[in-house]
Amino acid sequence: MDIRIGIVQSMKELEVELPEDANREQIMKEVEAALASDHILWLTDRKGRRVGVPASRISYVEFATSASERVVGFGNA
Repeated sequence: MDIRIGIVQSMKELEVELPEDANREQIMKEVEAALASDHILWLTDRKGRRVGVPASRISYVEFATSASERVVGFGNA
């Protein structure tokens, strides 16, 4: 599962690749809790690296699965 986080006053997004077995509902609850309490949102990526984002700097969070990867080129869908 991939998560894209928009940062306030920044043109760039933070992309975090979570393990495929990550519980989507649990991650969403963690994001909501961090935003509600204005704490740091901590996520662990596929390689075991910890990423922390201050909730006050988050403008949006987008959840995507690996199946919804961006496809470039021509073909039948």
